[in-house]
Amino acid sequence: MKRLGTWLNITLWLVIGGLFFVWVHNELEFREELKERSLPEGLHPIVGEKSKQLLDQAEELGIPIMISDGFRSVESQDVLYDKGRSMEGSIVTYARGGESYHNYGLAIDFALENEDGSISYDMQRDLNSNGEADWLEVARLGKELGFGWGGDWPGFKDYPHLEYTFGLSIRELQNGWRPEDKISDK
Repeated sequence: MKRLGTWLNITLWLVIGGLFFVWVHNELEFREELKERSLPEGLHPIVGEKSKQLLDQAEELGIPIMISDGFRSVESQDVLYDKGRSMEGSIVTYARGGESYHNYGLAIDFALENEDGSISYDMQRDLNSNGEADWLEVARLGKELGFGWGGDWPGFKDYPHLEYTFGLSIRELQNGWRPEDKISDK
């Protein structure tokens, strides 16, 4: 009887080990498939829709804005990263190519629009004269739409930046995860 119990334990451990091996093998294959996914080539449709809503809601408050930047290629991101480093100008980002939500179509930058169509980054402006800076009103609208605002970041503040991450980290995006992976989980 004792011998039967030993054989059952051995068999059980072999089955568990085999299942674990299959799971690890499948997980590694899945991760390789993820890494082979190509980068997006534009703004994610949901982020595009949220951007339109932001424009409309700001307009309703009497704050004309424009989206000054959306999807950005890895190469374009590297050029921005070089500003203030190997190129003239001030540092405008600490994210290299592939390290920004812009590179995955999940971020936008906005600016206030002047009556003549030019853009303004005046964070004190109160065009609608309601006693609140237009910039902060737009940031609040963005956050109500589900965007994270770069003005809330500790350290480096990126006041024009809004990102809709779907709960994905940059590392996950670099490893091939996309919003659809999170959306389909729900």
